[in-house]
Amino acid sequence: MLSSSPRQLLAGLRMLVVMTVVLGALFPLVIWGVGQVAFSAKANGSQIERNGAVVGSELLAQKFDGPQWFHPRPSAGEYDTLASGGTNLGPNSEKLVALIAERRAAVAREDGVAPSDVPTDAVTASFSGLDPHISPAYARQQVARVAKARGLAPERVTALVAAHTDGRQLGYLGEERVNVVTLNAALTDLAAT
Repeated sequence: MLSSSPRQLLAGLRMLVVMTVVLGALFPLVIWGVGQVAFSAKANGSQIERNGAVVGSELLAQKFDGPQWFHPRPSAGEYDTLASGGTNLGPNSEKLVALIAERRAAVAREDGVAPSDVPTDAVTASFSGLDPHISPAYARQQVARVAKARGLAPERVTALVAAHTDGRQLGYLGEERVNVVTLNAALTDLAAT
């Protein structure tokens, strides 16, 4: 029995080396290669480039200041990818209720609507705080402000919102949504033409 122990140990070490090479090097390289060939843009972070520089990602919200931009949902981490996460405040939190009321008043004032007409996603952060999507209702609410600030016809901006509205996933999952980052990138392209 003792004579087979070194053989078993050697067999175990050989298996460890083989599996380390296969699972630790070859498999990740194959997966990386397939991602680069078949899904290059997504595998590299769905980056948005302008004039050779990366200006954002379709996957991450970023803050847009000023009336000429569509605004994303609020972010508990101020759109910092290292501080992603929700506020951890519950629905009975007085601090959260006050924060939502403050945001509702600010959005209503900026967009020229009644506070009761402000969509929920305009005043509540997503769970990650980095969701680049807003509801079509919130995007449509911002059209008049953005069109006025950019000197564009509201119909043209409305058409841009419609073109950037994504339907439900697989036709039935989730809700329609508008990616604010790509919408604002399209606004930049529109201004350049």
